[in-house]
Amino acid sequence: MTLYLDLSALQSVPVANLNRDDLGSPKQVRYGNALRIRVSSQSWKRVIRHGVEQDLGEKAARTRMVPVKVQQALQKAGWPAELAAFAGAQVAASAGKKGIGTEKAGHTSVLLFLPEAAIEELAVVCTEHREALEKGLEAQEMAKEKSKAKGKEDPGQLLPPNRIETILKRRTASIGLLGRMLAELPDANVDGAAQVAHAFTTHAAEPQRDYFTAVDDWLGEAETGSGHLDTAEFSAGVLYRYATVNVTDLLKNLEGDAKAARTVLASFAEHFLLSLPQAKKNSTAPHTLPDLAYLAVREHRPLSLAAAFETPVTSDIQGGFSRPSRTALDVYARNINRLTGERNRPFHGHTVIDPEEKFTGLGQAHASYHQLVEAAVDAAYPASGTDAEGQQ
Repeated sequence: MTLYLDLSALQSVPVANLNRDDLGSPKQVRYGNALRIRVSSQSWKRVIRHGVEQDLGEKAARTRMVPVKVQQALQKAGWPAELAAFAGAQVAASAGKKGIGTEKAGHTSVLLFLPEAAIEELAVVCTEHREALEKGLEAQEMAKEKSKAKGKEDPGQLLPPNRIETILKRRTASIGLLGRMLAELPDANVDGAAQVAHAFTTHAAEPQRDYFTAVDDWLGEAETGSGHLDTAEFSAGVLYRYATVNVTDLLKNLEGDAKAARTVLASFAEHFLLSLPQAKKNSTAPHTLPDLAYLAVREHRPLSLAAAFETPVTSDIQGGFSRPSRTALDVYARNINRLTGERNRPFHGHTVIDPEEKFTGLGQAHASYHQLVEAAVDAAYPASGTDAEGQQ
């Protein structure tokens, strides 16, 4: 049996530009024949990942700069710059059977996702094979002189490919949670347990332009004009946010460690609720929290409640979208839960900004995010424990 933890949240965000397109405009989507403001899943997933890693004390990095970081570690240990750069490039070239390509700046041709501690491990491998690297660099320089075809000599793999691959394949809890894909090293791939949806406004919304100026403090009093003027785009609205975690796969990705799985799941749920993308934060400070969170543990398949807002919410008599959005979510949840029944839903519950609001489709009310998350995690991973197959 496969279990999922579904997380839904409604969050009112004031003037902000949490996630912008190539032209600087807030991202958008047309849904239910209405234009909505959208925040991409990857922008929210990144801040969630950083929060989880901070909680767990083990950081991972998504980067193309592994050769450069290895070079820097070796130089810090006293290696000559040229040899250190050559060794960093060899780390990529020696990964797997064919290696990973590098570009002129020393960056890999693809993003790698690995524990930060892997850099020191890779530097140790280089140190153990320093003599081979020195000979390889010398041979490369001699070949350059002979051929006059600078940079085109391939010294081959001078570091043990299996060992390099083993280091690059190492996982942290966040890698087990969010996954990793690397075509050059298929064995390093990890099917992530978490899925995060694009957030979108529950109502029709469009970007708005802000014309702004910056004053030059040293401009003479007799002079007029501004030091800078421009326009920027912002948006505001109530977002529906959704994520789901395959708690069975999470347990497998963490090698059956139920205690670790509980910790990671709770951390993910907390940071799903508390995190916010940081774009334009200094000029907008849009630091709000969800006014409604709904968590459900389901068997067999996850369930998003995004369809509650296929018909755009309209403002209530007081002019706001938050309360009508909460009502729409409750109505849809009640109806969809009637269709699915309770047999395959061991738990569902919610917490809301106004404890006087009562909902009939969102399960038991909880006083805080933390209490709600604790209850959901207890349902996903009972205290009696869950084995690596997700069986209780």
